[in-house]
Amino acid sequence: METGEEFGPWLARQLKLTGKSQAELAEELGLTRAAVSAWITKRSIPRPTVMQEIARALGTDIGTVHSRTTDTQAGLPVTWYHRPGYPDGGRDGGNAAAFAFEPDVQVLARETCQNSLDERIRENGRPVRVRYTIHELTGEKLAAFRQAILWDELQPHYAAVSANAAHQKVGRVIDAGVRDMFENGRLVLLRVDDYNASGLTGDDYDDGRFAAVVRRQLESLKSGSSAGGSYGLGKATLWATSALGLVLINSTLSEPHEGRTERRVIGRLELPWRTVDGRTCAGPAWFGRPDPESPAAEVTRSFWANPETVASLHLTRDGDDPGTSFLIVGAQDVAGLADDDADGGKSDSEENGDDTRDIRAMHRRLVAALGRDFWAAMTGGGNREPLLETSVRTLRNDEIVLEEERVDPANEEPSRTRALRAHFEGTTVERLTESGQVAHRFVPLDLPLSGGGRGTHGRHQALVLITAAEESEEELNQVHYMRGNLMTVKKARVPNLPLGTDPFQAVLLVGRAVGDSVPFVNEAEEFLRAAEPPEHDRWGQTDELTLRWSHSAFRRINRLTTEVNSAVKDLAARPKSAGRRPGGEKLGKALVLKQSPAAGSRVRTGTGRPDLQELSAEIGPAGEWRVTAEVKLPRGVELPAMRPVAELDVRSGPRPRLAWAELEAVDGCEVEDGVLRFVPGVGRATFRGSTDVESHPVRTTLTRLVLELRAEKGD
Repeated sequence: METGEEFGPWLARQLKLTGKSQAELAEELGLTRAAVSAWITKRSIPRPTVMQEIARALGTDIGTVHSRTTDTQAGLPVTWYHRPGYPDGGRDGGNAAAFAFEPDVQVLARETCQNSLDERIRENGRPVRVRYTIHELTGEKLAAFRQAILWDELQPHYAAVSANAAHQKVGRVIDAGVRDMFENGRLVLLRVDDYNASGLTGDDYDDGRFAAVVRRQLESLKSGSSAGGSYGLGKATLWATSALGLVLINSTLSEPHEGRTERRVIGRLELPWRTVDGRTCAGPAWFGRPDPESPAAEVTRSFWANPETVASLHLTRDGDDPGTSFLIVGAQDVAGLADDDADGGKSDSEENGDDTRDIRAMHRRLVAALGRDFWAAMTGGGNREPLLETSVRTLRNDEIVLEEERVDPANEEPSRTRALRAHFEGTTVERLTESGQVAHRFVPLDLPLSGGGRGTHGRHQALVLITAAEESEEELNQVHYMRGNLMTVKKARVPNLPLGTDPFQAVLLVGRAVGDSVPFVNEAEEFLRAAEPPEHDRWGQTDELTLRWSHSAFRRINRLTTEVNSAVKDLAARPKSAGRRPGGEKLGKALVLKQSPAAGSRVRTGTGRPDLQELSAEIGPAGEWRVTAEVKLPRGVELPAMRPVAELDVRSGPRPRLAWAELEAVDGCEVEDGVLRFVPGVGRATFRGSTDVESHPVRTTLTRLVLELRAEKGD
């Protein structure tokens, strides 16, 4: 059956690949040039007997000519094309976009899953399925893979980069990756497959998904305001995660290109500027079939591979669902190795002589990241299917090391998963009165006028969901913020909660996450999308927000945060009951109410005083100082009330004092009007706070912070 590309365009490309002209083919077939021209222009097709002769002339089999789902293997072979050095002598030390992200598989999971969500085929209502495969190669398997990627052609380029590694940051990473492969005899492949996604559609060079991912930098063709990506940077995480700077791609297209959809293959290599055999190379290189229409047929383009080729490249996909497979060659997880080193000791696998520690740790970190950032997208309920399914598996030389593990959002975020499912099923309540309930509250987001105009374009109603936290959860009393693609953008603890508040978890849904029927859904999506930095990990001031709206537009988001915190505090508040002591039962048992001394008597006090021992501080997204402090308390002493004071360190003169925007007790104390009062009998107390940015006289990044505990007057 003729199910592939139309005969004319297919034949025209084969003639270019084999270097034959229409006249030469006509002569070999004993036909006129007009007959061949009629085939090329789709005015006619050859008879079956003539097709056999065409197959012989092209050096292929009759099945390839009939099906036309792949190119002939004759003519120009698959090879590497290295971009020539710039004629003006300019040099690139690597792809700058890759430096926007750490070589961390958790960052990779966040960016790649977000891209797959954006490319999900929505019409069929099915989720996009994303699978991560960690595959370590050694021995003969490694040698066969190096042969498949034409390592002998690449080796001189890697050698040139290694020779110049002292002068290039990227070169040092590449040099270490090559040495690791040869000295340890191992190579880690990390493949990201998505299914029920668009695939890399479009021409090799013109506008389209393929060119945006494979050929260009800082270009995002995401459609729809609810898309997660907007900078065109996310794809750089693929190359940043490769210690060799190499990614291979196999795409099944949702729309035919050149009459075909399956096994569209290309590779891209990111190296710094280098000189090889007297020829300068600008940086990137592409693995594909030479394009006969390019000068000297040097530039390579994607090619339609056969099953054997994709198998040798470890790019075989499961089934014919559209989507793309990215193979990261020499996958590295710098942050994961650092975490393991910080933990110290040996893992169980090391104690048993198993040397798969790295890939096992990578597996665990991927599962944790997917559950943490995409639990909402993997949650369904009522008539709503999840948007996303994810899984991770780990292999070594095609043998299973860790079975495929499907990420269950209920394991990672049990309380919030329950809350979101209740929203989908329509079972939320206005007040929490029983265990397991989920309460909801709408909060306003006032959208600004574009172009810097004063006033409000419209009011969008975001939705807060809150439910009791599970005992197994560690980070309590937090709100996860998200919009239409249901990826967690921001996490924030609710400040200044009343003492005794029962532990809870909360979710804020904005834009399409609330539902299409809510007013100003698209405008809210567009506004918040512009407020996200390349990492998509918060909402705040960005250049795009300033250019499209105003320099103060981010204050609308701050007001939304205030409304959210207020709603959560109200929903989390315990109903008042007669006889209950302030602060709840647990606190009531820990607190001892001191009696006033009798007339003429003296209160016995010790000589000890609270000692500020541990302090951690970081700069928040709005430029505020965020601190967490631990205080050692003397025992058997009546403790005075203490006021935490934040100041900026200066060389001379009085220290500028900063105001607190938030100050809250964590353990062993309570906060009242900015003053710490310690629980009698405890040995340590912990509190945290955030400074008010408006009280900062200079930019926070240019300052050092001093924190003091000062006794209140009279103490």
